[in-house]
Amino acid sequence: MRVVIAEDSVLLRAGLELLLTDAGHDVLAAVDTAPELLAAVARHEPDLAIVDVRMPPTFSDEGVRAAIVIRAQHPSVRVLVLSQYVEERYAADLIADRTAGLGYLLKDRVADVDTFLEAVTQVGEGGTALDPEVVAQLLLRSRRSDGLDRLTEREREVLALIAEGRSNRSIAVDLVIGAGSVEKHISSIFTKLDLPPEDSGHRRVLAVLRYLGSDLGSR
Repeated sequence: MRVVIAEDSVLLRAGLELLLTDAGHDVLAAVDTAPELLAAVARHEPDLAIVDVRMPPTFSDEGVRAAIVIRAQHPSVRVLVLSQYVEERYAADLIADRTAGLGYLLKDRVADVDTFLEAVTQVGEGGTALDPEVVAQLLLRSRRSDGLDRLTEREREVLALIAEGRSNRSIAVDLVIGAGSVEKHISSIFTKLDLPPEDSGHRRVLAVLRYLGSDLGSR
């Protein structure tokens, strides 16, 4: 993929550039301020922008505000936000419009190279990669349980494992059921929660948000 990086830490920026290059991606620009990020995106129209939340001059929210601008003005550019903390209000703004092609990871996850590169690929291909802590914080803003009472006990178990970030294969192993059964349960969950028939990644995130905002998710 063609990537632009915005990170004010010289060491982390260089590390990300080396990591992405070694993984076969083309790093078009590596900058340390939000204005430079916006200029680089406008100039290169990359596949993916990796953005630090806090950058100069105030080190508050310049990066995430720039990410929101990119999402609005360059809809074809995927955005992966990296943050030391969950910027709850701006994370909600990022997700409010659409979750496709969006990632929000805490920097602790970047230390796990495989997890980070997997998120880069997932977001770059139009998917969603949200840190579980980000999801949990967002759900403190809006706690809902609509439709969860329609789920069977098995469907609730499947949804709980999805909320833990488990893959379908991992869920099948944990519950000792076939992969086909997991897919059927997930399809039923989407239907019962009245989630729109969009890409599965999007509906998966919405289902997790619904679950974590309920009494079930707080147990």
